Amino acid sequence: MIKGIGHIGIFVSDIAAAVESLCKTFDLETPAIQDVPERSMKIAVIPWGAAALELVEDYSDDGAVARMVKERGSFIHHFCLLSDNIEIDITNLQSNGAQMAQPEPVLGLRGKRTAFIQSGVLDNVPIELSEP
Repeated sequence: MIKGIGHIGIFVSDIAAAVESLCKTFDLETPAIQDVPERSMKIAVIPWGAAALELVEDYSDDGAVARMVKERGSFIHHFCLLSDNIEIDITNLQSNGAQMAQPEPVLGLRGKRTAFIQSGVLDNVPIELSEP
């Protein structure tokens, strides 16, 4: 069952600067920045109330995220819904007409199984499902 919003995913050009600015401005605890070298990305999760901000920097020269940030600057990319049974939730979403980006959950940047709904559900806003 989908339990609610888990995080908002934000693609940034400089994760260290983004973390510092957000945490200083809003008096939040500074999280560790994790390197995910197999994907040439860095990630930081800033808990905030019942949800979190997930900051992602792509430090490759030609990655999809790096290209989008180069064109647009830092931006909110998606929101994530927490699922306590991702397979059942995918089946339920598909029976309601949702198209999934992948046929099965995949391992996400934070080591949890995730799945993206095709962007047609909410006028091109990506929606992610993730295990808690």
